[in-house]
Amino acid sequence: MATSPPPEHASALARAPVAWLPISTAALAAALALLATAARYGYHRDELYFLMLRPSWGYVDQPPLTPLLAQGASALFGDTLWGMRIPAVLAVVAATVLTGLITRELGGGRLAQALSAWAFAFGGLPMVLGHVMITATVDFALWAAVLLVIAKALLRNEPRWWLVAGALIGISTYNKLLIVLLLLGLAAGLLAVGPRQVFASRWLWAGVALALVIATPNLIYQITHDLPQLEMAGALSENNAGEVRAQLLPFQFLLVAPTLAAVWIAGLVALWRRPQWRPVRAFAVGYLVALILALLGGGQIYYAFGLQAFLLAAGWVPAVDWIARGHTVARRVLVGVAVASAAVTTVFLALPVLPVQTFGRTVIPEINQAARDQVGWPEYVRTLAEVYRTLDPVEQSRAIILTSNYGEAGAIARYGPEYGLPRVYSGHNQLWFEGSPPDSATMALVWAQGRRFWTPLFDTCEPRAVMDNGAGVDNEEQGSEVLVCRNPVGGWAGVWPQLQHYD
Repeated sequence: MATSPPPEHASALARAPVAWLPISTAALAAALALLATAARYGYHRDELYFLMLRPSWGYVDQPPLTPLLAQGASALFGDTLWGMRIPAVLAVVAATVLTGLITRELGGGRLAQALSAWAFAFGGLPMVLGHVMITATVDFALWAAVLLVIAKALLRNEPRWWLVAGALIGISTYNKLLIVLLLLGLAAGLLAVGPRQVFASRWLWAGVALALVIATPNLIYQITHDLPQLEMAGALSENNAGEVRAQLLPFQFLLVAPTLAAVWIAGLVALWRRPQWRPVRAFAVGYLVALILALLGGGQIYYAFGLQAFLLAAGWVPAVDWIARGHTVARRVLVGVAVASAAVTTVFLALPVLPVQTFGRTVIPEINQAARDQVGWPEYVRTLAEVYRTLDPVEQSRAIILTSNYGEAGAIARYGPEYGLPRVYSGHNQLWFEGSPPDSATMALVWAQGRRFWTPLFDTCEPRAVMDNGAGVDNEEQGSEVLVCRNPVGGWAGVWPQLQHYD
């Protein structure tokens, strides 16, 4: 069992009342900003993919929670961008509240809690991913909840919170197995700087057991499907490692906001230096370990963000202490300007507030991949439909559509029916397992990122059109081609295995 903290420790961390008004106001403001822009530009490629997946216990590239939430929201609120993205908005709202509560748990008063909530709500990554319904968005709320209850268990000598942590971790495995990165970081931190006696707590191991019980169906799926998440992680590392390693450290200052970098860095330092925070010093080590693992693994630049958000929440406690020590009015103004400027800049860069034509002429598409991946899908599908209409009726009856990736396939599944387009197939991730085209399909309209890969797979391939989103946004599909290809070499049995790819 963890030892009880000394009396002075408990006194230093006496919890202030929850600052519900500023915390809820921050969450509401973020929700309004996200809902006001939810229907602008278009679907993200991942959202289009989720809509075409059949309900399942799992997929080769991810567990089932986020696709099910996306499909459920569309069914409940209507097949619209606004309806699909309601769970994403709720995830950011929940994470905002939880972040404010983390600051309170660390001894922060009303002002620290308020600044913590507002800084997180309008942070770079929360705004970007709160606008789209993808797996990382759901992780915001789940990671914040896990970190809050673990902090309670360590700081308050209330080990029963390990059961709550176990339940949340088990649920998290149905969204993304990335929660393992958090656990590895925290375990390394506890072993390195303590409190090591926590490993003797029966409550911790009961929490571990509960997490395993809840995660068992997901684990069974992984085992019975040859551990696809490991293969997927390897593919991501192989495809993204160089770019991620180059961007990971610089982007740590953009994921929150550059003007607030001093705050989360102060949180990192304070976790090392404050005696009353000694029980949660492992969180600082955990962030560094997660950052190193992300750097070595080459996954995504945001993989350590959950722990960075904890540092931000912690940093507002010494920040408010700093305000109180000096010229209070001047320092309050300085901090207020930093938070407000971060919010304004983030909204401008993260949300689709600009007209799409203006957006395409700025540098924002280079910074915000999620935004550029929302542009052009209806225009691209319309171009493909125009090519399809040039085929004679016999050719149309024998035609299917092939795409390079799941976003393109999802766009055709979403917008193709209004043009009478045939069924779409793709070898990307889960879609390869949905089955190959029928032998009767001797014609293929191929949405191609390059001809070189596709032309050897068919007797003939003829380029018919070039994709243009009309907004000058240089996303993955801009400049791709529509090929009309005939007679797969060796039939689909020969071609289909060559189309499978993970990334």
